[in-house]
Amino acid sequence: MEEKETFKIHVEPAQKKPPTPKETGSNQPKAENKDQKRSIKEILKDSTRQIVASAIILIIGFILLNYQALLQIAEFQYRKISGYEGNEQYQKMIEEIENGEVDYSTKELKTSSDPLVQKKQIPDLELEVAPPDSRIIIPRIEQNIPIVRISSASLLRRDWNALEKEMQDALKDGVVHYPGTSLPGQSGNIAITGHSSYFPWDPGRFKDVFALLHEVVEGDKVIVYYEQDKYVYEVKNIQIVLPKDIEVLKQTPEDQLTLITCTPVGTNLKRLIVTAEPVEINGLEVEKKVSR
Repeated sequence: MEEKETFKIHVEPAQKKPPTPKETGSNQPKAENKDQKRSIKEILKDSTRQIVASAIILIIGFILLNYQALLQIAEFQYRKISGYEGNEQYQKMIEEIENGEVDYSTKELKTSSDPLVQKKQIPDLELEVAPPDSRIIIPRIEQNIPIVRISSASLLRRDWNALEKEMQDALKDGVVHYPGTSLPGQSGNIAITGHSSYFPWDPGRFKDVFALLHEVVEGDKVIVYYEQDKYVYEVKNIQIVLPKDIEVLKQTPEDQLTLITCTPVGTNLKRLIVTAEPVEINGLEVEKKVSR
Protein backbone atom coordinates (compact mmCIF):
# COMPACT_ATOMS: atom_id res chain seq x y z
CA MET A 1 0.00 0.00 0.00
CA GLU A 2 1.12 3.42 -0.79
CA GLU A 3 1.53 5.75 2.07
CA LYS A 4 -0.26 9.06 1.73
CA GLU A 5 1.67 12.15 2.46
CA THR A 6 0.10 14.36 5.01
CA PHE A 7 0.64 18.11 5.24
CA LYS A 8 0.38 19.99 8.45
CA ILE A 9 -0.55 23.58 8.13
CA HIS A 10 0.70 25.71 10.94
CA VAL A 11 -1.55 28.65 11.59
CA GLU A 12 -0.11 31.27 13.92
CA PRO A 13 -2.56 32.88 16.23
CA ALA A 14 -3.63 36.36 15.22
CA GLN A 15 -1.71 39.11 16.97
CA LYS A 16 -3.75 41.13 19.31
CA LYS A 17 -3.76 44.91 18.86
CA PRO A 18 -2.58 46.90 21.85
CA PRO A 19 -5.51 48.24 23.77
CA THR A 20 -6.42 51.83 23.12
CA PRO A 21 -6.37 54.37 25.95
CA LYS A 22 -10.12 54.53 25.64
CA GLU A 23 -10.38 50.77 26.18
CA THR A 24 -7.98 50.67 29.06
CA GLY A 25 -9.10 53.98 30.56
CA SER A 26 -5.47 55.14 30.62
CA ASN A 27 -4.68 58.89 30.51
CA GLN A 28 -0.92 58.52 30.07
CA PRO A 29 -0.56 60.91 27.06
CA LYS A 30 -2.55 63.51 28.92
CA ALA A 31 -0.30 63.10 31.92
CA GLU A 32 2.74 63.56 29.71
CA ASN A 33 1.28 66.79 28.24
CA LYS A 34 0.48 67.98 31.74
CA ASP A 35 4.08 67.36 32.85
CA GLN A 36 5.34 69.18 29.76
CA LYS A 37 3.11 72.20 30.44
CA ARG A 38 4.26 72.29 34.05
CA SER A 39 7.88 72.39 32.91
CA ILE A 40 7.22 75.39 30.63
CA LYS A 41 5.51 77.21 33.47
CA GLU A 42 8.49 76.60 35.71
CA ILE A 43 10.85 77.87 33.03
CA LEU A 44 8.81 81.05 32.68
CA LYS A 45 8.70 81.42 36.44
CA ASP A 46 12.48 81.05 36.73
CA SER A 47 13.02 83.55 33.91
CA THR A 48 10.75 86.04 35.64
CA ARG A 49 12.68 85.63 38.88
CA GLN A 50 15.97 86.29 37.07
CA ILE A 51 14.60 89.38 35.34
CA VAL A 52 13.25 90.79 38.61
CA ALA A 53 16.52 90.06 40.42
CA SER A 54 18.52 91.72 37.63
CA ALA A 55 16.25 94.76 37.70
CA ILE A 56 16.65 95.10 41.48
CA ILE A 57 20.45 94.88 41.16
CA LEU A 58 20.43 97.53 38.40
CA ILE A 59 18.23 99.86 40.47
CA ILE A 60 20.44 99.47 43.54
CA GLY A 61 23.55 100.05 41.43
CA PHE A 62 21.99 103.16 39.84
CA ILE A 63 21.12 104.59 43.26
CA LEU A 64 24.61 103.92 44.64
CA LEU A 65 26.27 105.53 41.61
CA ASN A 66 24.07 108.62 41.71
CA TYR A 67 23.14 108.89 45.39
CA GLN A 68 24.53 112.41 45.79
CA ALA A 69 22.45 113.83 42.94
CA LEU A 70 19.37 111.83 43.96
CA LEU A 71 19.77 113.06 47.54
CA GLN A 72 19.77 116.66 46.30
CA ILE A 73 16.58 116.03 44.36
CA ALA A 74 14.90 114.38 47.36
CA GLU A 75 15.90 117.24 49.67
CA PHE A 76 14.65 119.83 47.18
CA GLN A 77 11.29 118.10 46.86
CA TYR A 78 11.02 117.84 50.64
CA ARG A 79 11.71 121.57 51.00
CA LYS A 80 8.98 122.33 48.46
CA ILE A 81 6.47 120.17 50.33
CA SER A 82 7.44 121.57 53.73
CA GLY A 83 7.07 125.18 52.55
CA TYR A 84 10.76 126.08 52.68
CA GLU A 85 11.16 129.60 51.30
CA GLY A 86 14.79 129.30 50.32
CA ASN A 87 18.15 130.43 51.61
CA GLU A 88 17.98 134.02 52.91
CA GLN A 89 21.16 135.00 51.10
CA TYR A 90 19.83 133.92 47.71
CA GLN A 91 16.38 135.37 48.39
CA LYS A 92 17.89 138.73 49.31
CA MET A 93 20.00 138.66 46.16
CA ILE A 94 16.91 138.18 43.98
CA GLU A 95 14.90 140.81 45.83
CA GLU A 96 17.66 143.37 45.35
CA ILE A 97 17.77 142.64 41.62
CA GLU A 98 14.01 142.76 41.16
CA ASN A 99 13.55 145.89 43.31
CA GLY A 100 16.60 147.69 41.96
CA GLU A 101 17.99 148.18 45.45
CA VAL A 102 21.63 147.83 44.42
CA ASP A 103 22.97 151.30 43.58
CA TYR A 104 25.86 151.29 41.12
CA SER A 105 25.86 155.06 40.57
CA THR A 106 28.92 157.12 41.45
CA LYS A 107 28.84 160.38 43.40
CA GLU A 108 31.59 162.83 44.19
CA LEU A 109 32.47 162.83 47.86
CA LYS A 110 33.27 166.30 49.17
CA THR A 111 35.52 166.33 52.21
CA SER A 112 37.08 168.88 54.46
CA SER A 113 40.78 169.45 54.70
CA ASP A 114 40.53 168.82 58.42
CA PRO A 115 41.26 165.10 59.11
CA LEU A 116 38.96 165.08 62.15
CA VAL A 117 36.04 166.43 60.08
CA GLN A 118 36.79 163.98 57.24
CA LYS A 119 36.09 160.99 59.49
CA LYS A 120 32.53 162.24 60.02
CA GLN A 121 32.02 163.00 56.32
CA ILE A 122 32.79 159.48 55.09
CA PRO A 123 29.43 157.66 54.73
CA ASP A 124 28.77 154.03 55.64
CA LEU A 125 29.82 151.89 52.72
CA GLU A 126 27.45 149.25 51.35
CA LEU A 127 29.60 147.60 48.77
CA GLU A 128 28.82 144.48 46.80
CA VAL A 129 32.12 142.67 46.53
CA ALA A 130 32.53 140.73 43.30
CA PRO A 131 34.31 137.38 43.61
CA PRO A 132 37.89 137.26 42.29
CA ASP A 133 37.09 134.37 39.96
CA SER A 134 34.37 133.78 37.37
CA ARG A 135 31.22 132.31 38.89
CA ILE A 136 27.63 131.46 38.10
CA ILE A 137 24.91 131.76 40.73
CA ILE A 138 21.49 130.12 40.31
CA PRO A 139 19.33 131.19 43.28
CA ARG A 140 16.45 128.82 42.46
CA ILE A 141 18.62 125.76 43.16
CA GLU A 142 20.99 127.57 45.56
CA GLN A 143 24.13 126.95 43.55
CA ASN A 144 27.22 129.17 43.48
CA ILE A 145 29.74 127.54 41.13
CA PRO A 146 33.12 128.51 39.67
CA ILE A 147 33.26 128.83 35.88
CA VAL A 148 36.32 127.17 34.39
CA ARG A 149 37.72 128.13 31.00
CA ILE A 150 39.76 125.78 28.82
CA SER A 151 41.86 126.35 25.74
CA SER A 152 40.21 126.25 22.32
CA ALA A 153 43.32 124.66 20.73
CA SER A 154 41.81 121.15 20.63
CA LEU A 155 38.62 122.56 19.13
CA LEU A 156 40.55 124.32 16.37
CA ARG A 157 42.50 121.12 15.64
CA ARG A 158 39.20 119.19 15.67
CA ASP A 159 40.75 116.80 18.17
CA TRP A 160 37.49 115.77 19.81
CA ASN A 161 39.05 113.18 22.12
CA ALA A 162 41.49 115.71 23.54
CA LEU A 163 38.71 118.29 23.89
CA GLU A 164 36.51 115.82 25.77
CA LYS A 165 39.36 114.91 28.12
CA GLU A 166 40.14 118.58 28.82
CA MET A 167 36.47 119.29 29.55
CA GLN A 168 36.11 116.29 31.87
CA ASP A 169 39.23 117.37 33.78
CA ALA A 170 37.93 120.94 34.04
CA LEU A 171 34.52 119.76 35.28
CA LYS A 172 36.23 118.58 38.46
CA ASP A 173 36.71 122.25 39.40
CA GLY A 174 33.29 123.67 38.48
CA VAL A 175 31.18 124.19 35.39
CA VAL A 176 32.95 124.70 32.07
CA HIS A 177 32.67 127.49 29.53
CA TYR A 178 32.46 125.75 26.18
CA PRO A 179 35.38 126.89 24.00
CA GLY A 180 34.40 128.64 20.79
CA THR A 181 31.33 130.29 22.31
CA SER A 182 31.09 133.89 23.47
CA LEU A 183 32.18 135.25 26.84
CA PRO A 184 30.13 137.54 29.10
CA GLY A 185 30.22 141.03 27.67
CA GLN A 186 30.56 139.73 24.11
CA SER A 187 27.75 139.41 21.59
CA GLY A 188 26.30 136.00 20.85
CA ASN A 189 25.81 132.72 22.66
CA ILE A 190 27.62 131.89 25.93
CA ALA A 191 27.54 128.12 26.52
CA ILE A 192 28.26 126.64 29.96
CA THR A 193 28.05 122.94 30.75
CA GLY A 194 28.08 121.07 34.05
CA HIS A 195 27.50 117.64 35.52
CA SER A 196 24.09 116.57 36.77
CA SER A 197 25.68 113.42 38.19
CA TYR A 198 28.96 111.57 37.87
CA PHE A 199 30.88 108.64 39.33
CA PRO A 200 31.03 108.90 43.15
CA TRP A 201 34.71 107.95 43.15
CA ASP A 202 35.56 110.87 40.87
CA PRO A 203 37.87 113.30 42.76
CA GLY A 204 35.94 116.40 41.64
CA ARG A 205 33.68 118.33 44.06
CA PHE A 206 31.29 119.58 41.38
CA LYS A 207 30.00 116.36 39.82
CA ASP A 208 26.33 117.05 40.57
CA VAL A 209 26.03 120.86 40.60
CA PHE A 210 23.40 120.80 37.84
CA ALA A 211 21.40 117.92 39.36
CA LEU A 212 18.55 120.38 40.07
CA LEU A 213 18.79 122.39 36.86
CA HIS A 214 15.47 120.88 35.73
CA GLU A 215 13.82 122.75 38.64
CA VAL A 216 14.65 126.13 37.06
CA VAL A 217 11.61 127.82 35.52
CA GLU A 218 11.11 130.59 32.99
CA GLY A 219 11.55 133.99 34.60
CA ASP A 220 14.22 132.82 37.05
CA LYS A 221 17.34 134.94 37.40
CA VAL A 222 20.85 133.63 36.80
CA ILE A 223 23.87 135.71 37.85
CA VAL A 224 27.30 135.50 36.24
CA TYR A 225 30.43 137.20 37.56
CA TYR A 226 33.16 137.62 34.98
CA GLU A 227 36.25 139.82 35.33
CA GLN A 228 34.68 141.66 38.30
CA ASP A 229 31.55 142.54 36.31
CA LYS A 230 28.09 141.31 37.25
CA TYR A 231 25.73 140.01 34.58
CA VAL A 232 22.12 139.14 35.36
CA TYR A 233 20.20 136.86 32.99
CA GLU A 234 16.55 135.87 32.91
CA VAL A 235 15.54 132.36 31.87
CA LYS A 236 13.46 132.43 28.68
CA ASN A 237 13.39 128.88 27.39
CA ILE A 238 13.87 125.31 28.64
CA GLN A 239 14.10 122.33 26.31
CA ILE A 240 15.42 118.77 26.05
CA VAL A 241 17.43 117.71 23.00
CA LEU A 242 19.47 114.73 21.84
CA PRO A 243 23.27 114.75 22.27
CA LYS A 244 23.72 115.07 18.50
CA ASP A 245 21.79 118.36 18.44
CA ILE A 246 24.76 120.73 18.60
CA GLU A 247 22.74 123.69 17.37
CA VAL A 248 22.65 124.90 20.97
CA LEU A 249 26.39 125.67 20.74
CA LYS A 250 26.15 127.81 17.62
CA GLN A 251 26.40 131.57 17.69
CA THR A 252 23.15 133.51 17.77
CA PRO A 253 22.28 137.05 16.69
CA GLU A 254 20.83 137.64 20.17
CA ASP A 255 22.96 137.72 23.30
CA GLN A 256 22.13 134.72 25.44
CA LEU A 257 23.39 132.34 28.09
CA THR A 258 22.97 128.62 27.45
CA LEU A 259 23.27 126.11 30.30
CA ILE A 260 23.72 122.44 29.36
CA THR A 261 23.61 119.22 31.37
CA CYS A 262 22.74 115.54 30.93
CA THR A 263 19.20 114.33 31.58
CA PRO A 264 17.63 112.25 33.07
CA VAL A 265 19.96 112.50 36.06
CA GLY A 266 22.43 109.63 36.08
CA THR A 267 22.28 109.09 32.30
CA ASN A 268 23.63 110.75 29.17
CA LEU A 269 20.64 109.91 27.00
CA LYS A 270 19.58 113.53 26.40
CA ARG A 271 20.59 117.10 27.15
CA LEU A 272 18.69 119.65 29.21
CA ILE A 273 19.09 123.13 27.71
CA VAL A 274 18.27 126.27 29.70
CA THR A 275 18.47 129.52 27.73
CA ALA A 276 18.53 132.96 29.35
CA GLU A 277 18.89 136.51 28.04
CA PRO A 278 20.79 139.38 29.69
CA VAL A 279 18.70 141.90 31.60
CA GLU A 280 21.32 143.77 33.65
CA ILE A 281 25.04 144.49 33.55
CA ASN A 282 26.44 146.02 36.73
CA GLY A 283 22.96 147.23 37.67
CA LEU A 284 22.25 148.89 34.33
CA GLU A 285 19.33 147.58 32.33
CA VAL A 286 20.27 145.93 29.06
CA GLU A 287 18.49 147.17 25.99
CA LYS A 288 17.04 144.38 23.92
CA LYS A 289 18.34 144.02 20.40
CA VAL A 290 15.81 144.50 17.68
CA SER A 291 15.90 141.49 15.37
CA ARG A 292 15.85 142.31 11.68
